[in-house]
Amino acid sequence: MKRCILYLPLLLLPLSADAQSARVLRSEFITFDKRDDARRGIRDNIEKYIDVRPAMVSMGGGDDARITFEQRFDVPASWNDYNAYLHMENTGGAYSVDINGREALHVDDPFTPADLFISPYLRQGENILTVRYTRRRHAQLQQSIEPVARELFDNSYIFAQRRLGIYDFDICLRPDSLRRFGVLQIDVVADNSFDFEETLQVGFDIYSPAGKLLEYSVNEITIDGHSRDTLRFSPYIYHTNENRWTPERPLLYDVMLYVKRNGILREYIPLRIGFGLTELADGAATRFDRPLTLHRERYNAAKDKQTTQAEIKRLKTKGVNTLCPDYPQPRWFYDLCDELGMYVIDRAAIDSPQGHLDRSVGGTPANDPSLAEEYLTRVKSMYYRSRNHTCIIAFALGGDDSGNGYNMYKAYEWLKSTGDPRPVIYGDADGEWNSDMELQN
Repeated sequence: MKRCILYLPLLLLPLSADAQSARVLRSEFITFDKRDDARRGIRDNIEKYIDVRPAMVSMGGGDDARITFEQRFDVPASWNDYNAYLHMENTGGAYSVDINGREALHVDDPFTPADLFISPYLRQGENILTVRYTRRRHAQLQQSIEPVARELFDNSYIFAQRRLGIYDFDICLRPDSLRRFGVLQIDVVADNSFDFEETLQVGFDIYSPAGKLLEYSVNEITIDGHSRDTLRFSPYIYHTNENRWTPERPLLYDVMLYVKRNGILREYIPLRIGFGLTELADGAATRFDRPLTLHRERYNAAKDKQTTQAEIKRLKTKGVNTLCPDYPQPRWFYDLCDELGMYVIDRAAIDSPQGHLDRSVGGTPANDPSLAEEYLTRVKSMYYRSRNHTCIIAFALGGDDSGNGYNMYKAYEWLKSTGDPRPVIYGDADGEWNSDMELQN
């Protein structure tokens, strides 16, 4: 019997401020051991992968009310040369994560998946993962968000990567400066967690929407111990103008990233990307130098992928070409929008309409500097989750009536600092500088 998410408004226990140290802000991805498994998305054959489905072990009452979940899992000695990560999703409420009795993270935002680096908390042999619901510290940040009930802890997992490998990536298939053909721009952040300098080979290949191999390359990078460095690929991809990604023809190229060491291919990461890039020009979102005409609908993914797919298809028949979710969605939602041809304006899990017109310091959460870190975490988590999807045409700082001030300024500045050309939108900027464009109803 499936367990559904319980979105509980109370629940307790204050947690230490340093619990955020395990949080990792990067693209959501899993490394596959075999190319064919990566291509088909089969996780069953990944050697160092564990589904996270903790069982409820306690549900108290009264002032000490708490709901606690627990899962035991084994870590063999072969994990010593690996970095272990925990991905938490569909948790149902604010929560803390303890591993072997040590607090690794407190997450106040139950809507946005969280990634944790957990190697420092693990031990060889049996380990205990504990998830405890807690009282929300910042419930005012999600006043009007209505969650969709999904299976509890669905798509939560632990996996381990080699300590010399791909840490993150940024990918885009964009027009060249003369608009003649495409440039596949891939920035790969390589990580060396060993003590000494190491050399790594990172490769990619790209196939056209028709399945033809277009380009491949393997580059070598030497990284100091306990350091990261960025490797950039930017090959020309010809005949892309015939294969533009549009809502009418959502054509996708298949890209595979992989690691090669000592002549052995390992750690495959599958990606799909469309040709086209949304940019800001004269206060409008454009693609291929033409303003986009957006027919928007507020929409959050349904409880499962199959239902969501059917609903998106129905919206397309009604003439909708842009979806505006209230908070970051499951990864498969963005995959569906890429595949079906639906623009998305992604939004951070921030919605605090009460008294939103107050612009005094501390008058709203948006202008309370003590909440700056929470705002930035929510905005950064939204950005890293969806930035590599072709369907994303803009990023929204939060709900349209969530106030304005210091925290929204900082969130806007951070998004612009990434160099991403897509517009940043905020409906409650009210003529101030922290919104690139206004959406017409």
